[in-house]
Amino acid sequence: MTKLHLDTDIGGDTDDLCALVMLLKWSNLQITGLTTVCDGNGRRAGYAKYALKVSNREDVIVKAGAGISGGYYSPTPIFPNEKDYWLDNVESSANNIDEALELLRASVEQGSIIVAIGPYTNLCLLDVKYPGILKKAELFLMGGHMYPAREGFPPWGHDMDWNIQVDPKSAKYVLENSDPILIPLSVTVETALRKEYLPALRQAGALGELLAMQAEAVNRENDNEENLGKAYAEVPDDILNFQHDSLACAIALGWNDGVEIQEVRVKLEMDGKFLRQIPDSSGRPLKVVIKIDGRKFNEFWLETVTRL
Repeated sequence: MTKLHLDTDIGGDTDDLCALVMLLKWSNLQITGLTTVCDGNGRRAGYAKYALKVSNREDVIVKAGAGISGGYYSPTPIFPNEKDYWLDNVESSANNIDEALELLRASVEQGSIIVAIGPYTNLCLLDVKYPGILKKAELFLMGGHMYPAREGFPPWGHDMDWNIQVDPKSAKYVLENSDPILIPLSVTVETALRKEYLPALRQAGALGELLAMQAEAVNRENDNEENLGKAYAEVPDDILNFQHDSLACAIALGWNDGVEIQEVRVKLEMDGKFLRQIPDSSGRPLKVVIKIDGRKFNEFWLETVTRL
């Protein structure tokens, strides 16, 4: 059985929940722990526990990690209106950050795949506490910006890479002290959570209903159909959101339709408040996903999360 630990900033953009639901439906997978990052007094941990309770998976251990009050983040992350994204009032679940770091350490020591789909703060703090532990980890990071997206997709720059740029110091440390595989924006923008998926999601139980509700909420908030679907030729007209985090988790677990991974030498440079990742022959080698089949991934995700 494959083991995986998820480090997530669930509770903002709905793609974290999309990823978690996919993992809960994944065959022969043991989730050895779930840690939250840029949390607000356990609010994100509470969201994760709520989703696990709805899916009857309260066996998964959840710990709140690095918090907003720690001063790691700029700009300060905000939470969307809870009533728009969650079916009930969700209780926060706070704990000492050391509990999250110990859960992460235990997952690394037992050989779990570590997938970070939020800022890399917890990973940085873990390696500072246990020097060299990240080198031992099989680590997959959602984020990075080395190359532009293909024509027809949003031409976003490094400033749009939330996971790295909201805490660039931690990101720089992690990239310098680990051997991760990066799943960057240039490929994740080729995925889509589409409006045409909503009927199937609503027939997939309470978690499916929750996904459908959040997908509609994030579309109302950002008008993604108008601003993305109608603006870029290769993006589906009925897009509600991208599937950044679900793609990262799937690749970590071996999904490989059209996936190409290339070793790229990258120079890491702080530029004001941003961390630039510049392809350069003098840089350090990083493994980067450079190509996927987005359509096949969308179909795979929907099939997985609606599986009884």
